[in-house]
Amino acid sequence: METKWSNMSCRRVLLTGFTLCIVLVTTPCSGIDIHADSEVLIQNGTAGTLRCSFRSNEVVSSTTSVTWTFQSNQPDNLFYKTPYTVFYYSNGRGFPGHDVFKGRVQFIGDINKRDASLQLSPAQFSDNGTFFCDVKNPPDVTGTPARTELRVVLKESLPQNNMAVIVGAVCGALFLLVLIAVAACVVMRVMHSRHEYEGCTSLESVSSQAPKPRKKVEVNLESSRGPNPPGPVQGPVIYAQLDHSGSRSSFHKMEPVVYADIRKN
Repeated sequence: METKWSNMSCRRVLLTGFTLCIVLVTTPCSGIDIHADSEVLIQNGTAGTLRCSFRSNEVVSSTTSVTWTFQSNQPDNLFYKTPYTVFYYSNGRGFPGHDVFKGRVQFIGDINKRDASLQLSPAQFSDNGTFFCDVKNPPDVTGTPARTELRVVLKESLPQNNMAVIVGAVCGALFLLVLIAVAACVVMRVMHSRHEYEGCTSLESVSSQAPKPRKKVEVNLESSRGPNPPGPVQGPVIYAQLDHSGSRSSFHKMEPVVYADIRKN
């Protein structure tokens, strides 16, 4: 009996754990994720954008709200100790917060696209500090506000545009490729001409060495003719066509003509 009871208890525990796992996996989380730029640089006296976006499992509705707060990093500033609300958005309408930011903040986001960005214009040195973006999309109301460190600087302190450097680097790379291609063509042409020159010299050497075996043959012929007794030697017989009548229709006769082979003794 005890063994059967223990087996039933194990099965119940396993079934309960499996059910809990399924419930935890299938039940959507009621939290909301908020993201913003960690740092933003704005030139003094110009407009800047504080970007903020969020992700939620619930459908965006009129109850979705956005709250922007600010805390200064300057000890003598009014907003140094605690954050103050600078802008509030709900039901499709925006409400500026403290008088310091009235007329200088504008909601440029789109709630339906999950964008809660804010524009600050014109930026002032007193705006140096931390801006917090908090979004509520009921029932997704639990989430950590995103924070952005704003630095209002002079124009000389802004990072320079690297477009000129990039263009120069690309042009330099293209010029280097063209130079390499031209150098390769010149090297190939020089090697080709050198190959032709070596071929000509080899042919000339062969032609200059060709008559040597002929001299050997003549020496052999003279040596072979040495023992023969002196006397008139009949030369080669050459047949020539002689025209006796002088007319075109005359019969051409082949007569032998003997040339004497005159050699020095």
